Amino acid sequence: MSKLLVAIIASITACSAALAQGGNTDNEFLKYGYPGPESDFLLRSRYAASYNRALRNPNWVAEHLTRDNLNGTADRSNADFKEDPAIPVAFRALLKDYYRSGFDRGHMCPAADAKKDLDSMKETFILTNIAPQVGAGFNRNYWAYLEKFVRDLTATFDDVYCISGPLYLPTKEGDKWFVKYQVIGNPPNVAVPTHFFKAILAKNSADAMFALGAFALPNEAIDNSTPLTEFDIPIESVEKAAGLSFFNKVDHNTETIVPLCTATTCSLR
Repeated sequence: MSKLLVAIIASITACSAALAQGGNTDNEFLKYGYPGPESDFLLRSRYAASYNRALRNPNWVAEHLTRDNLNGTADRSNADFKEDPAIPVAFRALLKDYYRSGFDRGHMCPAADAKKDLDSMKETFILTNIAPQVGAGFNRNYWAYLEKFVRDLTATFDDVYCISGPLYLPTKEGDKWFVKYQVIGNPPNVAVPTHFFKAILAKNSADAMFALGAFALPNEAIDNSTPLTEFDIPIESVEKAAGLSFFNKVDHNTETIVPLCTATTCSLR
C-alpha cells in the first residue's frame, strides 16, 4: 500500500490553493481587483487552519499537543456541528451538504484533543475543521485509532505537532491517470477527498532531536488489523501531493531528525 501511494504521489505535480492573500494589484492587469485564490486563515483555541474556498474543505489543520493541554472534562455530547460565519456564504460548507450524503463529518482536529473546556471543543465542530469521510471502517474506526495514536505520543514526547488534511490523488485507468472525487450537497458543494494525511513532528524539551513522520490513508474502510506502517510515507511525498510545506523551520536533512517510526513504535492500540 505505502509503495503504491508513494508512486502515485511522486507522479503528480504539486498543487493546492495558493496561500498568498491579496496579491500585488499595482499593475495594469489587476487595476480593478485581485481575483484570488484567497486563503482563509483561522486561529482557534486548540488549532490553526487554512480553508479552501473551492473545495469547501480545510487545506490543513495544525495542532500542538502536550500532556497538559489534552487534559479536561468537556463532553462532545454538548457540542453541535455548525457552519463557519468567518467564511463568506458563497464559499461555505453547509450542514445540509452532509445530510443523507453517506459520509461522516470527519474532524481534522479531533474533539478529543480539545477537552480542556467546552468552548474549545465546540470549535472543533465548525465545518472549516471538517471534511467528508467514510464512516464505518474509517472515521469511526481506523482514523479514530490514528487520532489516539497521535495523542498517545505525548506519553513519549513533551511536544507533538500534528498537521492533518485532505488529499485528492489520481488513480490509473488504462494508461492514463485521473483525479476523480465525489462532490456532496444539492447543488454539489463539498468535495470528498480520496485520502487524508497526518504529518507529525515530536520533540522532548531536553533533547535536540526531532522525530518526523507522515501517514496518508485512503478515504475508505480499512481493516483494523492493517499495520499503521502500511501508511507511513516520506513527508516530502505528502508535501508534493498537497502543495504544502511542513515544519519548514526545521532542517529535514540534518542528523537531528529521526523517523517517527524509529523513535517510537508505530502501531494502533
